[in-house]
Amino acid sequence: MNIIFVSNSMAKAKTLSMLQVGIIALALILLPTFITIMLIVPQESALQKGVKSLIPPQLKFSFNNQQKHLDVYALQLGEMQARIMRLDAQSERLSKLAGEKPPAHVDAANLKKNASRDKSLRDGQGGPLVRSSPLSETDLQQYIAELTAKIEADTDRFSSLEAKLLQQSVLKDTLPNSSPVSVAFNSSSYGWRIDPFNGEKAFHEGLDFPAAIGARINAAAGGIVSFAGQTPDYGKLVKIDHGSGLETRYAHSSKILVKVGDRVEKGQEIAEIGNSGRSTGPHLHYEIRLNGNALDPRQYLKASI
Repeated sequence: MNIIFVSNSMAKAKTLSMLQVGIIALALILLPTFITIMLIVPQESALQKGVKSLIPPQLKFSFNNQQKHLDVYALQLGEMQARIMRLDAQSERLSKLAGEKPPAHVDAANLKKNASRDKSLRDGQGGPLVRSSPLSETDLQQYIAELTAKIEADTDRFSSLEAKLLQQSVLKDTLPNSSPVSVAFNSSSYGWRIDPFNGEKAFHEGLDFPAAIGARINAAAGGIVSFAGQTPDYGKLVKIDHGSGLETRYAHSSKILVKVGDRVEKGQEIAEIGNSGRSTGPHLHYEIRLNGNALDPRQYLKASI
């Protein structure tokens, strides 16, 4: 089969073979598919071509790996929430030590209901509407950093105030205010830190005293041994009950020299430095607790100086 084209501009008629006709038909079929692919597949970004991007810098994270940024902020907000909860608990303890009642919980629903009963008592409000500009990612990071710094400052201030109140209370004679070892703490302090095992932020509820294996561990105050044995995280652990809810803990030891029920005196050797439990090296992990709540041991070591 041949197709003959005739035109006034051609000197003679031109004939197309069956193969040429098939090629033309195939091209006409594939052309729409090619155009569709060009429209769907993303091309090289404007930034890569050297063209200025129309997306503001503070909004780029919304289009580029948005979930990663959301996860980071969620972790930061979760950490801040945990810190605030600890501050709330510490505030309640301070109120009790000071002989004050903690502030009563305000029921927002009832407050709103009572306020709506008499609209005449509500102050008038008004003024021109001035909308706030949206926070950029940099602004948000700065706000989180400032709030975190404030929380840390409040935590230190509350810990210092708590120690002063305890040293003036009926517990002043039973407070553990001597160092449990003959070396200074310089490994990991009390408070928030990067966990040495998982690399995440975590609260460290005691002080770490690095020392050689076998170095002596002394009771920071007199009391009764309430626990002496092996635990998964603390390793070989000794707990001493000092009365009135006060307790000290001595963890990661290599050898325990006391047993449950023993009465120990201040400065008496109770264990030896080790590397047992959840530990990265030989040291003593030392805690002071009041009714189960961790106190900052640094405040009580200062009192003995």
